[in-house]
Amino acid sequence: MHILIIEDEEQLCRSVAEGLRIDGYETDICFDGDEGLCLCMTENYDLILLDLNLPGTDGLEILRQFREHNTNTPVLILSARDQIEDKVNGLDLGANDYLTKPFHFQELEARIRSLTRRKFVQEDVCLKWNQLTFDTRTREASVNGVPLSLTRKESSLLEYFLLHQNRVISPEEMIEHIWDGSVNTFSNSIRVHISSLRKKLKAAIGFDPIQNKIGQGYILEEYR
Repeated sequence: MHILIIEDEEQLCRSVAEGLRIDGYETDICFDGDEGLCLCMTENYDLILLDLNLPGTDGLEILRQFREHNTNTPVLILSARDQIEDKVNGLDLGANDYLTKPFHFQELEARIRSLTRRKFVQEDVCLKWNQLTFDTRTREASVNGVPLSLTRKESSLLEYFLLHQNRVISPEEMIEHIWDGSVNTFSNSIRVHISSLRKKLKAAIGFDPIQNKIGQGYILEEYR
């Protein structure tokens, strides 16, 4: 999952980004409204964390313009503004949730899980494919109850495949949702991580459930 954090308190912004990276999310950060609006309009994110009091373009104005452009991507407002009018304005402009500062990181994690599961029409905390299970809360994978040791990037790849079973996922889509923009479609990084994940799954399951569609991408097909 690829998350954009627009927050002018740099220490808070970097702290939240690092915590989310540990959870397995890829994050982009920016500290002013003008850059944040530009990123919203030009990049493809799974979730946006948006402060309201920003230098440059105000958070509510970012939200207003973004919703004219994109009505699907969840937006979670993080703001010190705790007046009911601010919450109502944010929700009326299209925010999906509103979290008042200061907040506990565990609550932020829970709200992010809720919003991303809602986006992908996934109600369960645990994603499943045959004997393979991935817990989106603990970020742990297992096969028949036996833990599977995965790197952070491998966990993110497995989660995305499980959310999009039986659909070809292109390298470009993986970069948008699983990488942080530091790689491109010509990078060997994608192939290396997918190859490693496939080897671990094959060793645990007995066969490789991920197939390579030449010139298209990769697919986790429905189990037959």
